[in-house]
Amino acid sequence: MKTYRADLHIHTVLSPCGDLDMSPGKIIKKAKQQNLDIIGITDHNSTKHCSVTQRLGKKNRILVMMGAEVTTREEVHCLAFFEDIEKLSQFQEFIDVHLPSIKNKVDYFGHQVVVDENERILEEEERLLLTALDVGIDEIERKVHDLGGIFIPAHINRPKYSLMSQLGIVPPGLKAEAMEISKHIGVSEFLKKHQEFKDFGFGLIRSSDAHYLEHIGEVFTGFEMNSASFAEIRLALAGREGRKTIAV
Repeated sequence: MKTYRADLHIHTVLSPCGDLDMSPGKIIKKAKQQNLDIIGITDHNSTKHCSVTQRLGKKNRILVMMGAEVTTREEVHCLAFFEDIEKLSQFQEFIDVHLPSIKNKVDYFGHQVVVDENERILEEEERLLLTALDVGIDEIERKVHDLGGIFIPAHINRPKYSLMSQLGIVPPGLKAEAMEISKHIGVSEFLKKHQEFKDFGFGLIRSSDAHYLEHIGEVFTGFEMNSASFAEIRLALAGREGRKTIAV
């Protein structure tokens, strides 16, 4: 077994709140500098930068988990990851159906651009990606799992856009591979404040939620696994077959 360093919550320039320096190429370069083995590309309600980042990651021996940070009807942010382009594309189709057609106000929210590996702009997303989908957390969770994906409610203890701020509880029957806690609190401190999570059975991870290059890898989760792969990450999140996560 080897311990891999993973930051599973990173935004690119496609996210309207993402810095213009957050191109796929610069993200991979920074991840390499931070000795990260695994990163997650999780733009708001879009997967369009996943494939180019994955290609660049392979060249640099970094596993890129392809996904998105989706906003549920309840305005809960959740991370969703998929193993291959086909399933990722199907999830993008689901997002496209359920994302309201609200035009982005560039002067207020910022640009939402898709670039190639050489930072050439390929398109600009006109719909505002920060809005909530018109479906709830339960339906989104089911769709992710129907596509064989990994579902992780994001920064669950944040005062906005989180499981705890929007719902106050973990919905009965919600299936998740893990829960992500804010980078501003450690696992032991979180569990002291929220002892109920000891009984829920969810693993806890920490990520940077980086919108700027300097934040990539400032916190990370260790994954003790045989290799860096989607299947091994699933096992580690579940604590199965000797694999496990190490978040401090």
